[in-house]
Amino acid sequence: MSIRDWPEHERPREKLLAQGAAALSDAELLAIFLRTGVAGRSAVDLARHLLGEFGGLRQLLEAELEGFSAHLGLGPAKYAQLQAVLEMGRRHLAAQIRRDSALESPQAVRDYLKARLRHEPHEVFACLFLDTRHRVLAFEVLFQGSIDGASVYPRQVVKRALAHNAAALILTHNHPSGVAEPSQADRQLTQKLKEALALVEVRVLDHFVVGDGEPVSLAEYGWI
Repeated sequence: MSIRDWPEHERPREKLLAQGAAALSDAELLAIFLRTGVAGRSAVDLARHLLGEFGGLRQLLEAELEGFSAHLGLGPAKYAQLQAVLEMGRRHLAAQIRRDSALESPQAVRDYLKARLRHEPHEVFACLFLDTRHRVLAFEVLFQGSIDGASVYPRQVVKRALAHNAAALILTHNHPSGVAEPSQADRQLTQKLKEALALVEVRVLDHFVVGDGEPVSLAEYGWI
């Protein structure tokens, strides 16, 4: 049965307009993106099939072009559209944290860091550079390492902080394993960077570890 033949309140687009996007399932959201199904399958049926093949929405969103395009109903055009949607989402989050103090919008900071780092297959270390009112000046990936870890050089972090004329910063890195629990090495690195940056009067406000769930804050653990 075509989606057009469904009761109006069950159609994904109409349901979104009436109840908001959060009310839709992953398959319904994907169906709106797909717009049409294939022979014998409605857009929702196709979406459910694709989610099953990929193993979930996150895996589909993070798929590479070749793997993405190999599936029924998808291709380079859909891949390009999807990447554009994801980039718009990241830029929206970036605009939100640039508008407000990072300390006053902790969830926005978490959401932004998840969007930037959670999909990385290898360990990445980055900084949010902040002004005197703790508004974001810039986000930079400073070091990239193997899946086992990254070498972080305090001199380079200090250099970039001075280049941005930052008054404070937030450190962040991902754990590709998906487990965001801070390690002893993470705590030691944070202390080393905190001491180096204090010499040029730049404060370290937090260090977030990004995994599969919510980023973990070392400041909330009392380790900053």
